[in-house]
Amino acid sequence: MKQVKILGSGCARCNQLADAVKAVVAAENIEVSIEKITDIQQIMAYNVLSLPALVVDGEVRCKGRIPERDELKELLTR
Repeated sequence: MKQVKILGSGCARCNQLADAVKAVVAAENIEVSIEKITDIQQIMAYNVLSLPALVVDGEVRCKGRIPERDELKELLTR
């Protein structure tokens, strides 16, 4: 099972990324564990300065934007 973390402060864009991830996971039946990280110290551990950010299995895959559905699917499945 993949570990997915959504890094963000809880702003509207961070919530949009979380919703987009959940929609792709549900539509594609991808087995993932989704965790939202809002603690700034934990976020800084990933060396991310632009939020929101998407981390899959410990690797930052996207930061500072919300990817389109097809790109998000690729980021979650590769």
